Amino acid sequence: MSSNPVAETVASLMPRARAELTELVAFPSVADFDQFPRSGSEGAARWIADALTAEGFTDVALLDTPDGTQSVYGYLPGPEGARTVLLYAHYDVQPPLDEAAWTTPPFELTERDGRWYGRGAADCKGGVIMHLLALRALKADGGVPVHVKVIVEGSEEQGTGGLERYAEEHPELLEADAIVIGDAGNFRAGLPTVTSTLRGMTLVRVRIDTLEGNLHSGQFGGAAPDALAALIRVLDSLRDEDGSTAIDGLAADAVWEGLGYEEEQFRKDAKVLDGVGLIGSGTVADRIWARPAVTVLGIDCPPVVGATPSVQAGARALISLRVPPGVDAAEATKLLQAHLEAHTPWGARVQVEQIGQGQAFRADTTSPAYRAMADAMAVAYPGQRMQYAGQGGSIPLCNTLAALYPRAEILLIGLSEPEARIHAVDESVSPEELERLSVAEALFLRNYAAS
Repeated sequence: MSSNPVAETVASLMPRARAELTELVAFPSVADFDQFPRSGSEGAARWIADALTAEGFTDVALLDTPDGTQSVYGYLPGPEGARTVLLYAHYDVQPPLDEAAWTTPPFELTERDGRWYGRGAADCKGGVIMHLLALRALKADGGVPVHVKVIVEGSEEQGTGGLERYAEEHPELLEADAIVIGDAGNFRAGLPTVTSTLRGMTLVRVRIDTLEGNLHSGQFGGAAPDALAALIRVLDSLRDEDGSTAIDGLAADAVWEGLGYEEEQFRKDAKVLDGVGLIGSGTVADRIWARPAVTVLGIDCPPVVGATPSVQAGARALISLRVPPGVDAAEATKLLQAHLEAHTPWGARVQVEQIGQGQAFRADTTSPAYRAMADAMAVAYPGQRMQYAGQGGSIPLCNTLAALYPRAEILLIGLSEPEARIHAVDESVSPEELERLSVAEALFLRNYAAS
């Protein structure tokens, strides 16, 4: 990285950044309070509020959002007449899955092979630290040239929409000229990337019932309708033979125009086993950024260990549908529900319950904020030009902010490059990415103030 005061300051702050990320990762802040204690989330929220207060933020508040979680807000005043920039991250994390499968404990930040491992290290507690580093670097080099609002969400991973509804009820709170969403990632480590599109999502729970109670499979099997078998039929109907998502009435043939994604690189990033084929048709970029994707997230059925010879009376599944830009998530939800009902066999009773929903997002990459970020990325990543990529994941808040503040410029950056393995076992963050992106964000704020 070329020498400049901002970069030098960020480099000097990296040991502190590691210590702070260690403290933040230690909170098991999974916003599913049926599985994880609320205290983990509340502790993380208080830590962030204290950090903002220590940096001179005013109006620091823990916001009680309608879904029962807390988001953290703070305001840092800049020079009179300056623009306002909103910096976003989230502190809630995905469950660690099988903790025994982690090489090191998921809630203990551990350095290994040049990376820092821990749940939330990249997604998105590292984003919180990125924002703090950028602001500290500017304060050490003449001051922060814009008004800064920070919002750190407490339930992004759950998709329950608490912050979206809170923002709609308090539309003045998050108003800004530009918004930096620190919850995306470079296309690959070392390649500066802004995410220009996000797929939306819908999350539904389907339940199928066929009998008043389980029956002996020897006595009744063969004629008694098996609810688990019916559910399997329904779930199988959601994909074509090649694995493409196939929901009645939902288009799945859009083409991605932008940065390509080679199949061999994708296989490596996704760690696909040798001999196992990819699913779907079209380019990889088409499949993960421009088209819908359905995933069965979980099934309630008897585990193999302890199973009895029974015909199952009921079974249910949790289904995620990623919705591409240009498709209304509410309409996609209706199509998914209709498909599930139409493909339920044998007259079985079926119930479909919507759990969460978020709209897709497409950014205006011609705006002044994008030019300011491109110039900042060129300094933080010498010899590299900023790239535009899509992201298959969803950040429902983006469309809420776009609707509330149609003149605001929204940029998505972050630490979730492929090696980070977010949502998986052994999630990690690259400290080099954290350092470079913190420099880029600081320089962006300076460039944007001057544009």
